[in-house]
Amino acid sequence: MTPQQYAPLIALVIMVPLILLRNRAPRTLRPKWMWVTPAIIVPLMGLALWGSSMQPGMDHTPFDAISWMILVVGFLLGCAAGWWRGKMTTIQRAPDGVLKAQASPLGVILIIGLFLGRSTLRSVLEPHAAAWHLNALAITDAFLVFVVGMIVVQRIEMYIRARRVQAGGTDSHVEAAPAA
Repeated sequence: MTPQQYAPLIALVIMVPLILLRNRAPRTLRPKWMWVTPAIIVPLMGLALWGSSMQPGMDHTPFDAISWMILVVGFLLGCAAGWWRGKMTTIQRAPDGVLKAQASPLGVILIIGLFLGRSTLRSVLEPHAAAWHLNALAITDAFLVFVVGMIVVQRIEMYIRARRVQAGGTDSHVEAAPAA
C-alpha cells in the first residue's frame, strides 16, 4: 500500500470512535441554524471542483454527456443518501421545549462505507478510465457532488421534521407511548 492509501485508513481509525462517542447522547437541535452547514459546504465543494480541474497533469478536456451523467447520478445518489440519513435521525422535544436530535449509528456506517468505497473505486477506476471511455475527473468529482447532495438534503429533511416536532407534532420515527 502507498502512503496515499494509508491516510484514509488512519483517518477512519481516528474519526470513527470520535463520531460514535459524539453520537451517544442526543444533542440540541436548532432548526433556525440548519442552513449554515450547507451554506459553507456548497461553496467549498464548488471550490474543490474548480480546484480539481486546475491540478497540473490532469486531463483538462471538457466534460462530455457521459461525464455530466456521472455527476448527475452522483448528486442524485447523494440526495437519496442524505434523505435516508436525515430520516434515520431521531428528533424529540424535551419537556423544556428544546429539540434534541440523535443520529443513528447507521448514518456512521453509511459515511464509513462511502469513505471506503471512494478509496476502492479510485484505485479501480483511475487505471481503467481511458479504456472504459470515462473521464477520471468526472468520477472523482461525482464523489464531491454526492457529498453536497447528501448534506443539503439531510438538512432539509431534518429541518422539515424539526419544524413539525416544534409545532407539537411527533417525529415519524418515535412511536407514541400507549395511552393509559
